[in-house]
This record gives sequence, C-alpha cells and structure tokens, in this order.
Amino acid sequence: MYKTLLIVLLLIILLLSAVSCQKAGKQNVPVTVTLDWTPNTNHTGLYVALEKGFFKQEGLDVKIVQPGQGYTDQIVATGKSEFGVSYQENVTRARAEGIPLVSVAAVIQHNTSGFAALKESGIQSVQDFEGKRYGSWDSPSEKAVLTAVMQNNNSDINKVTIVSGITDFFSTIGKTADFEWIYEGWDGIEAKLRKMELNYIPLKDLEPALDYYTPVLITSDNIIKTNPELVKRFVKAADEGYSFAIANPDEAAGILLKHAPELKPELVRASQKFLSTQYQADSPVWGMQRQDVWQNFADWMVSQKLLAKPIDVNSAYTNAFLPVK
Repeated sequence: MYKTLLIVLLLIILLLSAVSCQKAGKQNVPVTVTLDWTPNTNHTGLYVALEKGFFKQEGLDVKIVQPGQGYTDQIVATGKSEFGVSYQENVTRARAEGIPLVSVAAVIQHNTSGFAALKESGIQSVQDFEGKRYGSWDSPSEKAVLTAVMQNNNSDINKVTIVSGITDFFSTIGKTADFEWIYEGWDGIEAKLRKMELNYIPLKDLEPALDYYTPVLITSDNIIKTNPELVKRFVKAADEGYSFAIANPDEAAGILLKHAPELKPELVRASQKFLSTQYQADSPVWGMQRQDVWQNFADWMVSQKLLAKPIDVNSAYTNAFLPVK
C-alpha cells in the first residue's frame, strides 16, 4: 500500500514538473526586436512593454537592439530578428523587390516627418532646395521620395548636393547640410527647446499620399506563416505598451530614460507629451492601418516611377494581430 502511494506521489511530482517546465518554456520564448535608429520616443511603447512585464505576460523574453551593421529591414527579412521598427515606404519598396516584410502595426497614425532648415537659410519651399546641400541618413527610399517631391514642384534633384552619413541634425544643419528630413516629434521638439528657429515643411502637406505610416512594426512572411501565435502575443504586448504611453506620457518618458539614460530628460518628456497624442490620434485603436493609406502611397510611388511594378498592398500590412477591443 505504501509502495503504491509512493509511486502515485512520484507520478504526481513528475507530472507537475513536466507542466512547470512546459509553462516555463512558453514564458521564455526569446524574441529580438531591432530598432530603426537609436532609442527615442517612437520606441517608448516597446520599452514600456518590457519594463511593465507586458511581454513576459505573453510568454516572451524580448531583447530590444539597435540595427548596428545593415538595415533593420534586411535583418528582419533574413530572420536574424523576429520583429523590427521600419517605415511604410521601406516595406512598400521591399514588397516590390520580393522581400517578404509585413507591417503588423502603425506606431504613429499620421506622418509627422518633414524637411527642415534653419530659418536664416531662406529655404521656405521645395523650390528652394535647388543649389542647397541635403543631409541624408542613406535610407533606401529616402532619395527616391525627395526626387519625386522635387519633380512635382518643378525642381531638379540634380541641383541638390547629397551629403551622406548624416546621423545628428543639430551638429550638421547649417554646417555640412542646409536641409534635412526630420521627425517633428524629436528633432522638431529639440529645436524648440534650444530656441532654434526652423522652417519646416511637413511631408503630408506636399502630397496627400505622403501621409503614410512612419514608423511601423514589422515582421516577415515566414514568421507569420510558421508562428502566428508569436506575432499575436508580441503585438498584444506592444499595444499595451503604447496604450500605457498614451495614457501616462510622463511615466512612460521615465521608463524610456531608464533604458536609454544617455537621452536628454527634458527632450524625452517634451517629445513624449507630443507623441502620446499622435500614436493613436484619430484612429479607433492604436496600431490600426487603413487600406487606402497603403494603396494611395503605393499608387503614388508607381506614378512617380519609384516602384518597378505595383504591389498587392494587402500583403504588405495586416491588422489581424491587433487585440480585439
């Protein structure tokens, strides 16, 4: 009798141990997220999800890294990183070239980027770009968009000197470059804090189709096909992170500063206050992407001969993994 009881107890212990191991395995799926740039308030929701344990609650052991060598798009497409931060223009070009990237959430609902120059430069319109130096961060689609914008404004890109390798707006503007493409919610905010007067031309004001999603969270076709549950859990945690940042901008800014202490506190808090109103903006929920935004931008790129062929925009993005609310 005692022997039988002992055997039963051992079986129960083994069963509980197996269940525990199974749960532990589920709770510790390693996942890498590659940023598009150095940490900033575009990424706050990811750091909030990490700090608040939202990723852990979804069984994910997430590591957030900077791109280092190579573009984030390539890193995600080749499977070296499960997820990444990119832009609609990059995903669109990638799909046209047969690179299997998919946007799974829009970080910001409207394009808050544009061209900026010092007020003293006299650059007030696209026509003023001629004869000036453009500071480029060397994105694959950057020059293509600039070229098209200038052509549409009866200007010649060949009259612009492209200065490559620009990484810091404030150390180069007015020095090695006359105008640059910036994010209003970061460099635009810092310029105000520095009492620096800029002439700023929002991209979305130049052409309706340029009010596209930038940045976006991306993964690959392969990840979606082989592990859709992983994508669902990742997007759910990211949604919680960005939703928290929307409701609690000051605390969210503090979390970003904890993970990126090299950033300027005043800039991060001011930027976070601005972007927390832009993440969801007029969308019913955070992360949602509209078919017409993708289609209009893709059609515009084709019309400008920026794409060799049209793409199926429905394969370039998905709302399928956003939490149902």
